[in-house]
This record gives sequence, structure tokens and C-alpha cells, in this order.
Amino acid sequence: MNGFNLSDWALRHRSLIWYLMVIALVAGVLSYLNLGREEDPAFAIKTMTVSASWPGASLDETLSQVTERIERKLEELDTLDYTKSVTTPGQTTVFVNLAETVRGVRITDSWTRVRNMMSDIRGDFPQGFAGFAFNDQFGDVFGNIYAFTTDGLTPRQLRDYVEEVRRRVLAIPEAGKIDILGAQDEVVYLEFSTQRIAALGLDQQAVIDTLQSQNAITPSGVIQAGPERIAVRVSGQFTSEESLRNVNLRVNDRFFRLSDVATISRGYEDPPQSLFRYGGKPAIGLAIGMKDGSNILHFGEKLKETMARVEQELPIGVNVHLVADQPAVVEEAVGGFTRALFEAIAIVLAVSFISLGFRAGIVVSLSIPLVLAMTFVFMEYLGINLQRISLGALIISLGLLVDDAMIAIETMVTRLEAGDTREKAAGYAWTSIAFPMLTGTLVTVAGFIPIGLNSSSAGEYTFSLFEVIAISLLLSWVVAVLFAPLLGATFLPKNMKKHEDHVGWVRKKFRQVLHAAMRYRWITIAATLVLFVGALLGFRFVQQQFFPPSDRPELIVDMTLRQNSTIRETQVQMDRLEASLVGDEDIVRWTSYVGAGAARFILSYDVQPPNPYFGQVVILTKSVEARERLRAKLVDKAQKEFQGIDVLVKGLELGPPVGRPIQYRLSGPDVEKVRAFSLQLADVLGKDTRVGAVVYDWNEPSRVIKVDILQDKARQLGVSSEQIASSLNSIVAGATVTQIRDSIYLVNVVGRAQAADRNSVEALQGLQLPSGSGSSVPLGAIATFEYGLEQPVVWRRSRQPTITLKASIVGPAQPATIVSSLAPSVAEFSGKLPLDYKVEVGGTVEDSGKSQAPIVAVVPLMLLTMLTLLMLQLQSFNSMVLVVSVAPLGLIGVVAALVPSGAPLGFVAILGVLALIGILIRNSVILVTQIDALKAEGKPLWEAVYEASDHRARPILLTAAAASLALIPISREIFWGPMAYAMMGGIIVGTLITLIFLPALYVAWFRVREPEAEPAVAEE
Repeated sequence: MNGFNLSDWALRHRSLIWYLMVIALVAGVLSYLNLGREEDPAFAIKTMTVSASWPGASLDETLSQVTERIERKLEELDTLDYTKSVTTPGQTTVFVNLAETVRGVRITDSWTRVRNMMSDIRGDFPQGFAGFAFNDQFGDVFGNIYAFTTDGLTPRQLRDYVEEVRRRVLAIPEAGKIDILGAQDEVVYLEFSTQRIAALGLDQQAVIDTLQSQNAITPSGVIQAGPERIAVRVSGQFTSEESLRNVNLRVNDRFFRLSDVATISRGYEDPPQSLFRYGGKPAIGLAIGMKDGSNILHFGEKLKETMARVEQELPIGVNVHLVADQPAVVEEAVGGFTRALFEAIAIVLAVSFISLGFRAGIVVSLSIPLVLAMTFVFMEYLGINLQRISLGALIISLGLLVDDAMIAIETMVTRLEAGDTREKAAGYAWTSIAFPMLTGTLVTVAGFIPIGLNSSSAGEYTFSLFEVIAISLLLSWVVAVLFAPLLGATFLPKNMKKHEDHVGWVRKKFRQVLHAAMRYRWITIAATLVLFVGALLGFRFVQQQFFPPSDRPELIVDMTLRQNSTIRETQVQMDRLEASLVGDEDIVRWTSYVGAGAARFILSYDVQPPNPYFGQVVILTKSVEARERLRAKLVDKAQKEFQGIDVLVKGLELGPPVGRPIQYRLSGPDVEKVRAFSLQLADVLGKDTRVGAVVYDWNEPSRVIKVDILQDKARQLGVSSEQIASSLNSIVAGATVTQIRDSIYLVNVVGRAQAADRNSVEALQGLQLPSGSGSSVPLGAIATFEYGLEQPVVWRRSRQPTITLKASIVGPAQPATIVSSLAPSVAEFSGKLPLDYKVEVGGTVEDSGKSQAPIVAVVPLMLLTMLTLLMLQLQSFNSMVLVVSVAPLGLIGVVAALVPSGAPLGFVAILGVLALIGILIRNSVILVTQIDALKAEGKPLWEAVYEASDHRARPILLTAAAASLALIPISREIFWGPMAYAMMGGIIVGTLITLIFLPALYVAWFRVREPEAEPAVAEE
């Protein structure tokens, strides 16, 4: 590189460069302290829910008149990927899932469009439609959860205290959304005896009208009394259940006290919507979120201080229990990764000092904190927090970022050995290797382009890997050409002896191998190709994986009963399960949820929709080993004691949530045929012994009582179907009559039948209905009763009824391996299905495919970028072909590392393999550039190839050692382990191939003959 010499300029402005180094270090330390901390990087949950209700409608009516209209309209959304809906009689919830490519402001714009779409079709729904409810905060995370239990207080009293705590926590500036879990709403029940009301000639609707009119709040005017305005207030509103007991009813000129015809009691919602328990005891939970952009560790400290003051002020009998503590988890996780980072730094420093000597080692060692410090500054500016991915990226980049410094110092050492001054040697480093280093650095960064341009959720999750590595590598080049020359001129000795004069046995052996490889070039090439073919064949023994399971100690137990089960039955089964947890030495604590799943306490948590037949237990164990012991015990217990109930015992997930690893979707237009085909598909899946018990997300008909109204007789008696349905609803489920306004609460007053009437099927026949003449008519006189079957719930996907068959895995096999082996039999089954019916793979394999598809799409751009950079540097098609030919051979090392270790090739490992391409090409570029430089000096081509390979062997091997050994600290991590193994194997083998295969290929490609006067090998 001729013209301006940056290294020379740096030496002429030493004070300024020293100043910049100090500023960079100080700014880096400050930025490091200011960086936010997270356990995992944030990624957008691109899901919104649209709920709608049509009270009284059957499931088929709800599907055709409500769900279908919503889904059909949503298909007009240009950012839509697919809709998924769950429909029950009178109620539907539609999950709007956006395409993987949608990011940023387009997500919020899409949610606004969804609301507008639903507003546009509001008038198209049938009479009685109750409207929509939207939730576009489906991905909100509640990192801190507290449980409040009590001894001696009522649930209402406990809730009052929890509401006060909520108010106190909201005063923290960083506090975000806060939800209360498991709080039971108070209800005043008016329980009527249908026979007694009929005997007294009372009209239940007249009673309801009386109560509503007395409790109404309506304006009563304001008197303008001269200069003063005086408001008029009318009394009569209900203030408690005692107010209701004192109400007198006038019927046929007779007065009845309400308490004479109804039992009035104040209690809690029955049946409850959901329950929250701590350690098996009833509790109220406080789920606390944090505002975006806040520092979770600072927020955790303030929250801990607030809760400490709160606990001191709470009365005796109210106990506070910590359920989820994300700040502590983040601090521990970041601390663990930070330790791994420092271990990697120590390894790289050791490699530098051992291989380069003390003085040269100091220069390289000082380059590391300079690069890291400047990287921290850029991370703070770009809003990149310290988390699993960014810290892993720093560790990966450590071995790469010292490469430029090592090459620069090695070049200076070479010139010092040749007799140059330190200043001249530093300037020579710029003119000889600055541009090849920059090309190599850019090529390495280009290897990570598939990460940076991956539009999937997994790509969003790993995006900071690309950012941090790109920043650190580019800054490493700046340090190598700007700071390293000054450091070298300061710390390196003025004169150095040639290390060529003292050749060790390792280098002697290398020279012999190199000479043999060049002499027997075709054998070398053939042997390399045989190894490459062997690696391709061995690749089938490497299992595929999406993301590994989390290494957190939590264990999740999902319990799903039959879909017509009551929440009380779910509670009974949950009690049985929780009884087995008491006293287990592997457990720190546990919380349980009945009728709903846990709040999203980490972003990757798979939140379950609320259902009365669903329960969940979140168990914190003492360690990962304890988690696995407990998992085995619970799986065994579920198989033996909970037959007929779907019990799923699982750990947390890393990356986007998936659920059960094996999933197949069967879709079609007819519900009954979909049900029948799904049973057949389950038989196909069950033939693989590695597939656990197959479960369905729906396929269980439930009983219904069909009340067939004799319409002619009903009209004759002045009774309508609407009256009958309303009466049945008020008797069985209860109807809200009015509300009592109590402090900050609204207490519903619910009228319903006595327990003996509402819980008995037989009592329905004797139900007394008011007729048009004022007398009562038994329901049995105008209707017939029969049992029937219907689906309690139907799931749909993209407007088609869809049953998802799910299964866990038995043994160590990966989902992709099992799905691949099942593919022929599933394809055969799918081919026999009628038109419009299809089977699709879901779960882990589908999400992995979605994440890898954008990688495949971006690979051509990555290759084009690399080739362009290579052509700019080499300006020779022959040289470019030689350099690129080395890249795929790194696969030999990848397979050699993954197969013996048993590590799967997951999404992150695939990214590492792609990054290997850039790393190997980088070394090849520098080697080929060195060959061209020696050739330009007039050396014969054979000698130029040999000397360049021998000369570049030391720095290439050093950087390979640093890059591979720096990965050792994260090779122990579940998340990074497969990637670390793949990269270590690829770097080591790829480096050897670069030094042995590339020289042989070079002399073969250019038909270089070995001169008669061979370079001395043995004598050296």
C-alpha cells in the first residue's frame, strides 16, 4: 500500500496516539459499567390475540359466524404469516402471527391495522355479538414475581395489601406493567329456589329490574342557589350485602323481603377463572415488568429495597415469597459469561507470551484491552447489552482480533531481524500487510453476514453476534495499524537475532512435511479430497438441532385434563401432583397455576392460553443435576399415577419458544374427517420407538344436553326460546343483576339457582318458567331433553380446522433425526389423504427450517461479498480460485469434532460453520499475498511458495491456536458448546490444510516444477 502511511504517521504523533489509547481505555471502562445486562437478547414476539364472544352460540355457530369472519378479514393483512384460532361455544381467540421478516415499527403498525380491520367489520356480526378484545402485548415479560400468602386473613384482605404493594412498586421509575395473579373477585350471590319463586308467583326478571333501578346512578340535578351551586344526591344505592337483605319487593300489592325469597351471601367467584398457589397454598401473585431500555440490575436493586420496606410494614400473618428474580439470574448469568471472557483473555495472553516472547507478547496483550474497550464504547452507543449472545461473540472474536496484532508484530519482528530500525519496521508493516489484513478482516466479517441479515426470530435472537464480532474485528485492524506500531516501537528491542538461526524440531518437521506435500502434490490433493468426501459421508452421523435446552434449573410441569373437565377437577389433580413435591430435597420452591399458565417470566417462555382443564407447576430446583433427577421422578409418577391425563415435564427453552419437539399438523375442511385422520396419523408416528406418547391439542368430544323446545306449545303458553335460554343461563351459570361499589372494587351481584337446582341435570326438567298469563310452566311440559356429543374446542390454522399431534422424545435422538426417519411413512400416509387435506411438520423442525431458510437466501450475497473483496485484493482469477478452494475443506474438522463429541449441529453451530469460511479464507489471502510479494521480489515460484508457507506458518498457527483455545471456556456451555466444537475442529484442521494443501494446490495449479537445487530442509 503506497502513499499515505498510517503507521508512520502514528509514530510521528506519538503523544496524540498515547492520548487516544488512554481515552479509549477510560471510555471503554465507563461504557462497560454503563452497559445493560440481560440473560438473553430481546426478540419481538410477533403475535397478537383478537378475542371475541357471542354468548349463547354453539361451537359451529361461533366458528362460522365469528371465527371465520375474523380470519377471513385478517388475510388482507400484508404482513401476516398465518392465523391460529381456538374456538369454544360462544368464544373465540385468534392468534395473529406476523411474517418472520416483519420488524420494528412495522410490527406496531400491523397491530394498529388489525384493530382498524376489526372495527371495519364490526357491523357484519350477528345480533348479540359482544365485541372484541385485543392483546398486542403478548410478549410482555414479568421478570420479578412475588407470592403473598396469609394465615388468618381473608382473600379480600390479602388482596388489599397486595394492591397497596403494587402502588408502591409502580412508584419505582423503571417499573413497567404489573399484573396481579390469582386474585379472586368478590361476588354477592342471590341464590333463588325456583320452586319457591314459582309458588309465590314472583317473576325473577321483575326482581332483577327492581334491584337494578334502585342501584342505578343517574344525575339528579344541580341547584343554582344564588352565588352557589348545590348538587342534589339521591340515596338508595347498595353499599354491601346487608343493603340487599333489607330490600323489600312489591308483588301483587304484597311486600316481600328479598332475603325471604333468596339466600344472600358474599363470597368469591365460583367457579374461579384461575388459581395461583405457592408451595401448594393459596396465594396472590404480583408479576412485575420493567420499562424498555431500563437497566435490570439497577431496577432489581430498587425493587429489592422497596420490597424490604414493604415486608417490614405488612402485618403479621402476611408472608412474602420470591418466586422469580430475573435481576439475580441475569447477574449470575452475566457473571458466568464474564468469567468465561476473562478465562479466554488469559488463554490468548498465554498463547501470545509463549509463542512470541515477552516483549512481542506485551504488544499483542495490550492490543486486546484496547480493542475490547473500544468495542464496549460502540456497544453502548448501539444499545447492545451484555447478554448470552453478545458475551459469547466477544469470546469468539478474542481469538480473531489478536490475529491482526500478531501479524503486524510478526512483520515488525521480521524486519528487525533483517536489520531495520523499529520505526522503519513499523512503517513496513503498513506498506506490506495493512491492505491484505483489511481484506482478510472484511472477509471474516462477511462470513457472519448470514447472521446479520437473517430475518427470522432466531436471527433476531442472534443478531448481536454479528454486530459485536464485526465491530471488534474492524477495530482490531485499526489497533493493528494505528496503535500496535507505536507499542512495537516502544517495547520491542532495537536489534533482534534471527529466530531462523535456531530452528526447533517442530519447525523442522513442518518443513519436511511441507516439502513432501509440494513434491507429491497430487497425492496431497487426492488425500485431502478423500478426507473431504469422508467428512461429507460422516456428516449424516451429526444430528441436527434448533436451539439446545436452557441450562436454567427451573422445571415446568404442564397438566392437561380432558377438555370438558372443570377447574375444580383440575385443582384436585394438581393437588395430587403437588403433594409429591413436598419435602423433595432437590426442590428450592415451586408455584402452581390452575386454569392458566405462568406469566412470561422470561422472553423465551412458552405461554399457554387460559383453560379450566389446564394446570402448570413451575419448580425451581437446586441445580441442573437436581432438575434432571426430579424430571425422571415426575415422568415416572405421571406414567403410573396420572393415566388419561397429559402430563408434560420439561425444562425451559433457549431462543424462540417451540413446545414439544415432535409436532405434525393435520388440516382439512371437515372437522370429523380431520379427527379421524389424526388418529391414523398417530398410529404412524407411534411405530417409531423414539417417539413418546402422542397427544392432540383437541380431539375429545364432550357431552351436551340438547333442550328441544316444542315451539307450538311454547307459543301457546307465551314462552319464547329466548326466555328459556336466559332462564337456563341464570339458573346454571348465574346472571349479573347489579354491582356493589366497594372501595376500588366492583362487586358483582349474581342471581342464580340454589346448588341443588343448578348442579342437577334432572332439576332442569322441573324448572318453572313464567308464562304470558302470569302463571308458571315447568320446562318439561314444553321441551324434551336428550344427550349429545360435540367438540368443546376447535383449533384452526389459516382458516382450516387443524389438529396438532405432539410428542416428546425418548432417548438422546434429536427432533430432526426422528422427523427425517419418519418422513417416508408420513409422506405415504399424506399421499392417501383426500384433496384439501394435508400433513405438515411443525415444532422444532419447522422453526429450524424457518430460521435456516433466510441463511440459505443470504449465502449468495455472502459469497459475492467475499469474492469481490478477494478480487480487489488479489486481482487474479487463479489466485481467487485457490483461496476459495480452501474454505469448504474446513468441514473436515467440523465433522471430526462433532461426531466423536456427540454434539449436534444446531442453529448457532451452523452460524459458526459459515463464519469458518471467512476465517480460513483470511489465512489463505495472507499466504497467497505473501507468495505474490516474494515472486515480485524475483524469487523463483517454487521457492516463493515454500518460503511464504514457511514464513506465514508461525503467525497462522499462532492465531489458530488463539482462536481455537479461546473457545474452550464456552465449550462447557450448553448453548455454545456445539458451535465451539465445530469452530475449534474447523479452525485447527482448516489451518493445517491452508499450510499444507494450499501450497501443494498452488504448485499444481500453476504447474510449478521443483528446481534441481532444492531449498535446504534437513540441514536446517
